[in-house]
Amino acid sequence: MKSLFGKLADGTEVHSWALENGGTRLKVLSWGGVVRSLEIPDRAGRYANVCLGFDTIEDYVAGSPYFGALIGRYGNRIAEGRFTLDGESHQVDVNDGANSLHGGAQGFDKRVWDVEPFTEGSDVGLYLYRTSADSEMGYPGTLRTKVTYTLTRQGDWRIDYEATTDRATVVNLTSHVYWNLAGESSGTVHDHELEIAASRYTPVDSGLIPTGEMADVAGTPFDFRRPKTVGEDLRAAHQQLLYSKGIDHNYVLDKGITGEPEHVATLKDPSSGRTMKIATTEPGLQFYSGNFLDGTLVGSGGTVYRQGDALCLETQHYPDSPNHPSFPSTVLRPGQTYRTTTVHSFGA
Repeated sequence: MKSLFGKLADGTEVHSWALENGGTRLKVLSWGGVVRSLEIPDRAGRYANVCLGFDTIEDYVAGSPYFGALIGRYGNRIAEGRFTLDGESHQVDVNDGANSLHGGAQGFDKRVWDVEPFTEGSDVGLYLYRTSADSEMGYPGTLRTKVTYTLTRQGDWRIDYEATTDRATVVNLTSHVYWNLAGESSGTVHDHELEIAASRYTPVDSGLIPTGEMADVAGTPFDFRRPKTVGEDLRAAHQQLLYSKGIDHNYVLDKGITGEPEHVATLKDPSSGRTMKIATTEPGLQFYSGNFLDGTLVGSGGTVYRQGDALCLETQHYPDSPNHPSFPSTVLRPGQTYRTTTVHSFGA
């Protein structure tokens, strides 16, 4: 079902699409490909929206910290917004202190996408299309992007990313949903249990830029190889936690890059019984513990969002990869097709 959600200041219409399949209910905006809500049942069959978001397009435009958005051209940070590709230096938009974050101030999250619904067998979904012009936010090449949101008959939410370019560029697309499996307006996620299949992570400097090291998680607050509560070590006296006011770090997934999605993380809310499993083809997972939610935003449930009221699990290539040759490459060249897939599976 398609409905008018609102209009931008220039009169552009923003639509909301509602999908349901396999017990999962999904609402998506044409603005930023935003997941406005995702509803799943608890152990008693009671539905709740498990994503943070807003009720109006004005709220999204005014101050959304990427709630539910498609992120591009480059998810996460690039140091000082600079990188060199094939001997040519590029300066992209700087919007996070001295650095570029999530594609710049007018990244894919703040653009209106073309949306086309589809039904394929027992699956339903949306195709989202956008062409990013050469030099948009400073990035080289005209990038033609197609993102497919699918709800399967099992209730899984699958995201398939595709992109092509007419000039060598860098690409790192992801989704920035803020999850709270107890429900959008239920408060902290510090009692959620999290498991991540990663033995290493990428430490950062004070600007949250990777140092280039891939450090062991063993003996640190970053060790989620076995399930533990999100809040268990968040207040530990560790310099990396001080830099990011919690966890906002890329995990080096043990599986590396894979041709098909492989399981990498499980999130569980003990109170409701809801679980989410994530499988991906990507080599990295950014775990963000909602550190910068500061009580200035009122969400769709009518409550104020405070630190730790949700978390993000963003499948990705590593931050600042264009400036770290030892990291998996994010370079896309003419004739190549960027393809990645992430699947979210829900239960209770």
